[in-house]
Amino acid sequence: MKAKLGIAPIAWWNDDLAELSDDVSLEECLRQASGAGFTGMETGRRFPMDMAELGPILQKYGISVCGGWFSGLLLDGDIEVEKDRIAQQHTFFKAAKAPCIVYGETARSVQGIKSAPLATKPRLTEAEVAVYGRKISDFADWCAANGMPISYHHHMAAVIETEPELDLFMKHSTVPLLFDAGHMAFGGGDNLRVIENHWKRITHVHTKDVRMGVINGLDRTKESFLDAVVKGAFTVPGDGSLDFEAIVKALAGKGYEGWFVVEAEQDPKVSPPLEMAKKGHKELLRVMAAAGYEVVQ
Repeated sequence: MKAKLGIAPIAWWNDDLAELSDDVSLEECLRQASGAGFTGMETGRRFPMDMAELGPILQKYGISVCGGWFSGLLLDGDIEVEKDRIAQQHTFFKAAKAPCIVYGETARSVQGIKSAPLATKPRLTEAEVAVYGRKISDFADWCAANGMPISYHHHMAAVIETEPELDLFMKHSTVPLLFDAGHMAFGGGDNLRVIENHWKRITHVHTKDVRMGVINGLDRTKESFLDAVVKGAFTVPGDGSLDFEAIVKALAGKGYEGWFVVEAEQDPKVSPPLEMAKKGHKELLRVMAAAGYEVVQ
């Protein structure tokens, strides 16, 4: 089985919290990621969405585009409007030969509101999930038919956060799933059970680690998702609380092949991005070998 190792630029520049950003250029970010051993990077705010401009820069550092975030609004929005909103990214990601667009539902989400406590996240009834699931399934089918699939990112402080919410969403949709170990653990879920239940739908993996000591100390009635980020809730594999050897072996056991992407937003002054990238890559190489993966470019 083959695996590719990527990283997200959120360790260098945080798109939600500018103060948690290193003052580095796109080229320096790519240089550091490449130096740490990664061959893929998801997009971020300093990426030009034009392969004529970006392509030569990526080639210089041996990096390819391994995904990127789209802030979806389908929960409350119109599918035709969302098709228009994603069109530029669709064109870019096809040109970049990316594996998918990461779909994050931001309608009603409080993930980017520093004053909104975690406990105020949106919640849906099963009937509402069923309506939402049909709508986003139609959107996902359209994206795939037009040459660029989406992978749905369950996310803290968003409408699909917890394991029961994900189970319900999977029941009422046909959307490919981005499995994020850190977000699921933060949401109180069992990562190995999620893999067992939904492995057939997993098309992209975020290897985000967590510091459970930080998470368990949060007051969710008062503190927000961004407060948790600032406190250091997230980190790279090998630096946190999750057993990535068990997680990766579970994915290998189900035949998952593709990208494993480190996505760990932290304060770069406290956790230097290059140092953390090297630590995460080293741990991923260890667990990939233990799980029987061949790491390829």
